[in-house]
Amino acid sequence: MTEPAGKPVETVDLDLLDQATVRKRARNVVIAALIVAAAFGGIVGLVAGPLGFAVGAAAVGMPLLLLAYGESRKTSWLTGSEVSVRALGTRMVDLRTADRLDVVITDVRGMRTVGLLVAGPPKGKAVTISLAMYAGTGGRELGVLALRRIADALASVGSTHALVLSELVVAQLRAEARGDGAAARPLYRLASAAPQGRMAQKLHPQAVAGFVTTLE
Repeated sequence: MTEPAGKPVETVDLDLLDQATVRKRARNVVIAALIVAAAFGGIVGLVAGPLGFAVGAAAVGMPLLLLAYGESRKTSWLTGSEVSVRALGTRMVDLRTADRLDVVITDVRGMRTVGLLVAGPPKGKAVTISLAMYAGTGGRELGVLALRRIADALASVGSTHALVLSELVVAQLRAEARGDGAAARPLYRLASAAPQGRMAQKLHPQAVAGFVTTLE
């Protein structure tokens, strides 16, 4: 839908984790980077001396430190139908022109995250929106406003698959409005139904569509 001329486009925060948690995760990456870099540098240093230690530690540590820096800066937002994610740089993909809309489940140390991967022009850029994160029978979910705007943006795309994803998010909102526990919410059920043993997996569109047809 085209916005009326002169009407400002609303920007909605899509960050699933608060800044304190993001900074804590970044610190953990820094600590791990220093430990791994020192260990690798020590091995190289046994053969090549102090210079080998420095080169080896830098070769391993610098990429991990850059990862930590990007993690500490990571934030995402939705402006109209445009999804933006900032880390080391900023990537933006418009849902209306996206050529990929996939539900992705990641499983790291028992924490399952349900994400929406969006990719498209320019240059096939890809961004991922984390919709919910679960461990056991609890977890974190995007707020009602963010989910509502994502559902609206997906519904405006016009494709059948985008409409299915919009209906999935709307079903999550309905579960929230009813006060359903985490185990009864669509995103939790979808995350739980995904096969185990994979760190990251893309759900087949037909599987997602079939799941959505079972929702109230």
